[in-house]
Amino acid sequence: SSLVGSEMCIRDRNEGIYASRTPYVLLLNNDTEVDKNFVGEMLAAIKRHKKAFSCSARMICYHDRNKLDDAGNYYSALGWAYARGKGKDIHSFEKEGRIFASCAGAAIYRKKVFEKIGYFDEEHFAYLEDIDVGYRARIFGYENWYVPAALVYHVGSGTSGSRYNQFKTRYSSRNNIYLIYKNMPVLQIILNLPFLVPGFGMKILFFSQKGMGREYVAGIKNGFQISHRNKKVKFHMRNLGRYARIQLELWWNIIYRFMAVSYTHLRAHETRRHL
Repeated sequence: SSLVGSEMCIRDRNEGIYASRTPYVLLLNNDTEVDKNFVGEMLAAIKRHKKAFSCSARMICYHDRNKLDDAGNYYSALGWAYARGKGKDIHSFEKEGRIFASCAGAAIYRKKVFEKIGYFDEEHFAYLEDIDVGYRARIFGYENWYVPAALVYHVGSGTSGSRYNQFKTRYSSRNNIYLIYKNMPVLQIILNLPFLVPGFGMKILFFSQKGMGREYVAGIKNGFQISHRNKKVKFHMRNLGRYARIQLELWWNIIYRFMAVSYTHLRAHETRRHL
């Protein structure tokens, strides 16, 4: 397999993937430290799952190695992307299984699938490009897997700075609008509007409380602008069943997200009670 830096410019990353002469390409952030068995576990996993486009590592917080940073990326009908397991105990997700998409900060990809579905979308620039390409692979019938045996220690925000900043806020909302436009057929967008509108509304309120509401709204406007000049993933009737399965996941991921948040708040409350 070939190793390509995940935090580099997407165009450079694509050129690296294109130039590689191996069947698999491993992406890794510049703010990570890997376990000695990491490469072997990743390579074995993608060989084991013949329909896999990608496999994602178990990412652990570098400065608190008892907590998870990412156990697979997910997307919901609210238009929310999130890292499963973030902040939870490292033993929370120890079963290998299919996920919505892999975090490109520590993932291995099958190169021939890139050649079929296209590479990372350079319009995404900095955020959600891994959700986008993983979503696209799902439409084409491929899978993304979580590999808990492959361990990576991740500092987090090693390139853009803090978890919430104006740059990340603007480009995250911009790319989110574009991701929806690009991967969802028009009827699916209409179906999800009752979820997307309040989902984006809640995000506006959230970032307004952090003093970045204007940046988030500006990103939404920019997202509509770039959507008009880019192509959607072409709809084919043969993929209808895959769209239906993805849609069911998008709905389920709303429930899962709120269950996870409620559980986290409950654990925090119980902890405070016993202090």
